[in-house]
Amino acid sequence: MSTWSPEPQLPPPLKRPSFLQSLQFILRPLPRRWPWAARAALCMGVPLACGLAIGDLRAGVIASLGAFTSLYGGDRPYHNRAILLAIVALAFSLLVCFGVCARPSVLASVALPVVVAVSSTFLCNALNIGPPGAYMFVLACAVGSALPTEPFTAWQIGLLVLSGGAVSWCVQMAGVLFRPRGPESDALNAAVAATVQFVQSIGTQREDYTRHAAALSLYDAWTKLVALQPKSSSQSPALNQFRASNRELHRLFVRYITAVHPGGAADSIDGRPASLVAEAGAQDPANAVFEAPLGRYGIRESICESMTWSSIAALAAVRVGLAATFAGVISVATGLERAYWMVAASVLVLHQGLDWTRTFQRSVERVVGTFVGLGFAGTLLSLHFGGAYLVAVLTVLQFVIEMVVVRSYALAVVFITAMALVIASGGYAVRDLGHLLWVRGLDTVLGCLIGLGVHVFTAPRSLAVPIPRQILRTLAAAEAVLPFLKTCDLTSASARRTRRDLQHRAIALFQAFELGVGASATGRRYAEHLWPSVVATQRLAYRILGACWSLEDAGHEEAIAKAAALFPGSSFDQTRRLLADLREAVQGAKKPEISSELPPFLQCDLKSLAESFAARQ
Repeated sequence: MSTWSPEPQLPPPLKRPSFLQSLQFILRPLPRRWPWAARAALCMGVPLACGLAIGDLRAGVIASLGAFTSLYGGDRPYHNRAILLAIVALAFSLLVCFGVCARPSVLASVALPVVVAVSSTFLCNALNIGPPGAYMFVLACAVGSALPTEPFTAWQIGLLVLSGGAVSWCVQMAGVLFRPRGPESDALNAAVAATVQFVQSIGTQREDYTRHAAALSLYDAWTKLVALQPKSSSQSPALNQFRASNRELHRLFVRYITAVHPGGAADSIDGRPASLVAEAGAQDPANAVFEAPLGRYGIRESICESMTWSSIAALAAVRVGLAATFAGVISVATGLERAYWMVAASVLVLHQGLDWTRTFQRSVERVVGTFVGLGFAGTLLSLHFGGAYLVAVLTVLQFVIEMVVVRSYALAVVFITAMALVIASGGYAVRDLGHLLWVRGLDTVLGCLIGLGVHVFTAPRSLAVPIPRQILRTLAAAEAVLPFLKTCDLTSASARRTRRDLQHRAIALFQAFELGVGASATGRRYAEHLWPSVVATQRLAYRILGACWSLEDAGHEEAIAKAAALFPGSSFDQTRRLLADLREAVQGAKKPEISSELPPFLQCDLKSLAESFAARQ
């Protein structure tokens, strides 16, 4: 194992994609998707088949809108998944029903999707709901405003959609009968793989990236093992075993962080990384008596954190609101048919809060995939199939979409477009197929252009590259942990919250850097200029967290002795003073002064951080 260098190493060159590079369709590695795809296809096929069986295929088509419930929460523990899917299914039902009620009023049919877009975008980003996020909620509401309702009333349509959501709930929850702790096991296995990659990359340019990936994976595992579990989960032997294994894995992660620092808790580690990690992932539940980390923020904390203009959730919600409003007004003013297509396209490129590069890439993929998909849809609709053939086609399309959407979004859009038009036709012949395809293509292009325009005009550097703000928050969180570390108070409720906050800030800091390098050319250069400060700040955070874990693992008397040895002399006060100076240096107000009395285990990181700020001034 190589010796840790106090000088932050730059990552591999980060070249901003050119325009032509942004047009390339990249095929990403294909994960094991067929179980997900099979469940989604089943959720789509069952309502359609039921409608066919009762002799009312249109009812089945309406109920199939609830099948999109299956796209959410597929990696969550089953108890939490059951709650989330029930809420999503009810939301789809209500939104489609509201859309139907708003149909007679032009103003309501435009205003309602805007309100839904803003609120769902904010909540999905703030609460980390995951893909497909707010888009499907907006689409459900918009489809309701254009859905042929005869012979059904609004409340009957809502019940049909809810029945489709109930089918999705049952299908997505069926796994509890076979692998009741499957999501927790998968999260632990992912953490093991990420930790192995980190250990194998120590001393290389990928070390900082893989350390972040491992920390994020461990954080996600703790979330699934603790934060997303019911209060009664402590009585589960299987869950306790997973918690013990993840704790041991976290300890190993910390050992490798401290082992590459002179004067750390461990100067060397014997054994092969993969075998050590494998041993950490197979602990006995009898060793699980400990205070587990808290995992990610709860609902209230997440919403409070996101209710600032600088948060990704708030910024995405504002952008979506502007884009959806512009798209709705333009479509109504120009008399375009099915205005919700344009609204949905504008929301699609903005609702995830992506940086400029990925937003542009998503728009290009959407437009190209849509036009190819229109040709495919035209072929399908020209066949005028219905009945069992319609059920089979939609089921197969849903399966294919879920198989390819992770590998290539542009390819998935081809089938998404075809599926949307087939559902809209309800199996009936389209009177003017060429006109329908032309209008759909035009709406998609205009919606994506509106989304890109809104992104450009709402992307000042302070928002596109929020790195300084995240550095400030990370340093403040690090300073908050130090008193608990000094007094060896590491398992109290307040100590666990501050440790959780520091890990959360370390992860958010790296995500802010990734957001910055995807910004405009100017923003990207600014982000790359801040990279040494990002590396040093995150290393400092993990060093402090590593020290907390090391003391927590020691016996009471030993931990107190180690805590006293961590801050000899006046090094504790000097550290807090330097951290305060560093926060001022972030804002360019003061050049940090490096004291000679710094704690040995933080000395290299603090000096590297101070030097990175001094170099910028």
